[in-house]
Amino acid sequence: MRYLPHSDHERADMLGVIGATDIDALFSAVPKAALKNFTLDLPAHSPEFLVEAHMRALAGKNHAAGDGPFFVGAGAYRHHIPATVDHLIQRSEWLTAYTPYQPEISQGTLQMLFEFQTQVAKITGMDVANASLYDGSTGTAEAVLMARRLTRRNKIVLSGGLHPHYRDVVKAYLKDDPNLVCLSPSPEGQGDILDHIDGDTAAIVIQTPDFYGHLRDLKGAADAAHAQGALLIVVITEVVSLGLLEAPGALGADIVVAEGQGIGNALNFGGPYLGLMATRKEFIRQMPGRLCGETVDADGNRGFVLTLSTREQHIRREKATSNICTNSGLCALAFSIHMALLGEAGFVRLARLNHANAVHLADALAAVPGVTVLNSTFFNEMTIRTGQPAAELIERLAQRGILAGVPASRLLPEDPEVENLIILAATELTTTADIAALCAALTEELA
Repeated sequence: MRYLPHSDHERADMLGVIGATDIDALFSAVPKAALKNFTLDLPAHSPEFLVEAHMRALAGKNHAAGDGPFFVGAGAYRHHIPATVDHLIQRSEWLTAYTPYQPEISQGTLQMLFEFQTQVAKITGMDVANASLYDGSTGTAEAVLMARRLTRRNKIVLSGGLHPHYRDVVKAYLKDDPNLVCLSPSPEGQGDILDHIDGDTAAIVIQTPDFYGHLRDLKGAADAAHAQGALLIVVITEVVSLGLLEAPGALGADIVVAEGQGIGNALNFGGPYLGLMATRKEFIRQMPGRLCGETVDADGNRGFVLTLSTREQHIRREKATSNICTNSGLCALAFSIHMALLGEAGFVRLARLNHANAVHLADALAAVPGVTVLNSTFFNEMTIRTGQPAAELIERLAQRGILAGVPASRLLPEDPEVENLIILAATELTTTADIAALCAALTEELA
């Protein structure tokens, strides 16, 4: 958006319309202590072409994911996005793809969301999916609140393998409720969440593959939870894993939450991202978000409507199942287009490529002196232990042009036991040369 300055005359006209004597009058309600009383250290104004040149120089300092070996994951993954996705989402039909309040003029958006829901329900193995949520972390918190409403219980148990950001969002939602049990980090897959289930438990929350890359036993967890009348919430940060792993719904999950960024949505320096949620048919009335359904019009023609929309802008806030108004509609569109381009066979093939590259990475890392791979199971992500603080090692590798993963201490700064741990991801875009460069650099740095 370009900056269009107003003249003094235009400012005076606007102030006159609203009845303000000057600009300062607009801020009269702000306490004096909160007002700025110093001069900002900003450069003087410059011609537009000089500003553009300056911004290009700043942008040139960025090291993007495609600029060299890249092994960063931990909840956000670099996958190939077909050019078709970007082309289609920029078509004018989608430029106002927001809440379809008037179905008679929103049939394209509604049909897309209906197809999106079908895709999400299919890959998760659940009965029904909503028309997306804000992102995976807030979706997890929404699932926890949903479980409390369904069971009329309060105790929630978060696995030690849950992504720390997701854990923190749940804690923020529940305001450090004493009924929230957050288990200690489990980088080696240890920790038994089943021991914490009792008759007061509303739900247990398990991520698979977990934050450290381990695959978790969902069937055993579902059986143990259900025996106590509790629900199993499954969290998935790497949605591509659903192309290879058995669907959570087939293993007894009651609510599945996922981050959909890996399909159709590039890293984008941190967002926007896309929350997926699916559940069982009997829980549909307590599911947050919107639900699109298929119907027929007065002439019997196929059509689409918002079947369920219990969000705060539609009903009283205190009665809403969710108070987040956005559903990341454009990101859902990108997801749906990419998934349609892949098809079932393509989705499975993509997952197999990810796992094959991860196997190659794990084998290569295991051969590096001073590196221990902690995973016996993984999809495309794993954790290694080195003999040096991981954060410092990652910075030195970045100076070599290699983004070698995420130091666990970055997301768990309060836990000294993870200081030497690095979480790495390999996707279909990881090459043999990338892996060789990483291992050579690690060998030199750890010597």
